Amino acid sequence: MNDATTPTYPPQGLAPTHAQILRHLRRSNDVARRAMELGHHPFGAILVGPDQETVLLEQCNIDTVNHAESTLARVAATNYTPEFLWSCTLYTAVEPCCMCAGTAYWANIGRVVFGMTEHQLLEATGDHAENPTMSVPSRYVFDHCQKPVELIGPVPEIAEETVAMQQAFWAGR
Repeated sequence: MNDATTPTYPPQGLAPTHAQILRHLRRSNDVARRAMELGHHPFGAILVGPDQETVLLEQCNIDTVNHAESTLARVAATNYTPEFLWSCTLYTAVEPCCMCAGTAYWANIGRVVFGMTEHQLLEATGDHAENPTMSVPSRYVFDHCQKPVELIGPVPEIAEETVAMQQAFWAGR
């Protein structure tokens, strides 16, 4: 039964084309490179509007509890309505960890796109003390939500580029 207090979740808006996915994931890698220039770990996220063209927010990694994706989702939630965010897409070249996936969910972002998996990140970084990855795929998080967040990824063309950047960064740490 649906009444005025029970939200409905329409489709997430326009589906991104493959070209848009590649362009936005590459931009998230550009944001990750900016994070490295600022002395942070190489992770970046962008929020794209319902038209799949307009970049609304960019966020680089800050620290181990203020990841690019979760920080972006919190900022988005304070600046846009839940209804609007449901039709937006969060792009990040590295699969969101369970914290970031949960934050995107609670912010009401309707679609998440990633390039490489958390498992690929672990392979690229090794058992690095500064990057203790978790074996909890974002798919698991989203499959256990009450709202149907769309998840797209991994994207092999971006995975290769991102793995190379991650390996180079972590090898020098």
